[in-house]
Amino acid sequence: MDFGMTALSKDVVTDLKRRIAALEQQAQTQAIENARLFNETREALAQQTATAEILAAINNSGGNLAPVFECILEKAHQLCGAPCGSLQLYRDNRVTAVATRGMTPAFDEFLRRGYPFAEGIRSGLLTDRPMQRADVAEMLKDRADEPSFSATRASVELGGIRTMAWVPLLKNGTAFGRIVAARQEVRPFDDKQIATLQVFAAQAVIAIENARLLQELRARTDDLSESLQQQTVTADVLKVISRSAFDLQTVLETLTQSAVNLCEAQQGIIFLRDGDLYRAEAVAGGGPDYLEFLKKHPRKPGRESICPRVALSGTVEQIPDVLEDAEYHFPGVTKISGNRALLGVPLLREGRIEGVFALGRSEPGGFTERQVELVQTFADQAVIAIENARLFNEVQSRTQELAKSLDELRAAQDRLIQTEKLASLGQLTAGIAHEIKNPLNFVNNFAALSAELTDELDRALGPVELDAKIRDEVSELTGMLKDNLQKVVQHGRRADSIVKNMLLHSREGSGEHRPTDINALVEESLNLAYHGARAEKPQFNVTLERELDPNAGTIEAFPQEITRVLLNLISNGFYAAAMRKAENGETGFEPVVKATTCGRPGHVEIRIRDNGTGIPLEVKDKIFNPFFTTKPAGEGTGLGLSMTHDIVVKQHGGTIDVATHPGEFTEFIISLPRTSDLSNKTRG
Repeated sequence: MDFGMTALSKDVVTDLKRRIAALEQQAQTQAIENARLFNETREALAQQTATAEILAAINNSGGNLAPVFECILEKAHQLCGAPCGSLQLYRDNRVTAVATRGMTPAFDEFLRRGYPFAEGIRSGLLTDRPMQRADVAEMLKDRADEPSFSATRASVELGGIRTMAWVPLLKNGTAFGRIVAARQEVRPFDDKQIATLQVFAAQAVIAIENARLLQELRARTDDLSESLQQQTVTADVLKVISRSAFDLQTVLETLTQSAVNLCEAQQGIIFLRDGDLYRAEAVAGGGPDYLEFLKKHPRKPGRESICPRVALSGTVEQIPDVLEDAEYHFPGVTKISGNRALLGVPLLREGRIEGVFALGRSEPGGFTERQVELVQTFADQAVIAIENARLFNEVQSRTQELAKSLDELRAAQDRLIQTEKLASLGQLTAGIAHEIKNPLNFVNNFAALSAELTDELDRALGPVELDAKIRDEVSELTGMLKDNLQKVVQHGRRADSIVKNMLLHSREGSGEHRPTDINALVEESLNLAYHGARAEKPQFNVTLERELDPNAGTIEAFPQEITRVLLNLISNGFYAAAMRKAENGETGFEPVVKATTCGRPGHVEIRIRDNGTGIPLEVKDKIFNPFFTTKPAGEGTGLGLSMTHDIVVKQHGGTIDVATHPGEFTEFIISLPRTSDLSNKTRG
């Protein structure tokens, strides 16, 4: 029984051990699998993280590939276990490293300097599949002196490289570069590491292509922006030309400034031909010293500077650097202007040079073909503007001549018509005045006589015994009658004055039309007016001031008529000054009337100014109307200024104006032409 139990226990233990061993083996296998899955997951995560960082670098690069290449190279080397390597591009028949990592300084400099592409052909640069050299040094045995292996020799001698693998950068199946992973020990890369390099090579190709597309897009955008800017500026220039078609200076200045802005120049000048010289007419940029220099130094055709050179050749000329041009000789101008590069374009009209359009830059170097074409376009527009201005000036000159002739003809015609009208109106006015004067005399005479009879009636009734009430009534009635008769006499005299002025206004004949000394006429009128006022009112006093221009000279006029004008204006000044003193009672106020003459080339100006009451602004425009007056009833007829206006404007072809400030002054300004087409004629 005991022996049986012992045997059973041994079998159970053996089975348990077998099962435990199986479980341990299974657990070990699972652990290995889990570790493999974990490593793969970690590698995938690392690769995804690296890819994300590379994409972020691409997005943030703005077309600058250097940081993208460095990021790609760093991540590729980290994931494939490469301590060093480079990213190389095949450009201009050379192999050049655009990014390196972990290289010695000497080998880094070698790779960035680049080496001829032919040296790497036998090393497999043109292959479209990954390549690896397990031991680079082994390749150099028996080949150390072959030129095609100079790059391989440099990798060993300068970089200490032993193992090197690379994958191509492919576009349309053709290699244009490669990513290199290297080790300074003999330890080949496995297939997974090579595959990792291929992933990052593909990302490098994408980054390069994106950068190329971005550069093309930017270049196209820049072209479109430049074209749009040029079209906009050209449109603005055309607007200026259309709006200022005949203001040549504005057009030339606009063209010059526009060319400076679009061609990235510092200065622009348009020279126009003046005989054998070329003078600066429009300048953009440059200081005052430069502008003064250009004005003082017109240019002649020659080879010493850009304007003379274009004037001599008649074609577009460039001086990329004035300091390097053997023919350039313009002493002092380079220092003043600061120009190193110059461009000159001729202004041509029918094959003839009309001027030169010049641009200058402070940096040496030629202007681009597009900039030259743009300046040529502006030069053509300048020629059109010059021709338009010339034609316009010719038309304007001819039009002005015709307009002047027409105005003179119309003025002569109007004066003749006005003379006939004045003659007819004068005859009619004289007839009416004569007809009115007779009954008016009767009214005035009988009114005065009736007033005297009223006095006699009072004296006759004096001795008569009348009731006190009746006598008071009679006295009141005779007093009222006498007052009415006095008013009739007063208004009759005013009417008589109006009639006399009407007769004076319409009288025939104005004396001889002859050369007249204006200063003498003004002096005589001042004296006549002053003594006349003193004779009428002995207490009258006024200060007379004279400012007579010795160059006033003579004019062709009717002296008697001009004297009437001056007497009327001076008398009005006396009246206004006296009224101001009487109304305001200003302490220390002294009435002043001033006469001024001024000689001009084609006319003479006469000013009569008083410091009187002035003219109310609301009636200023009416003062030359017939029968309009600002004087109280009985003190003015309203014909004096009307007569003055007709004599100055209609009879002599001059002008009369008035400047006034109520309460301060009034000044009449008369302008009379020196000559008149009424010579040897008199007004009818």
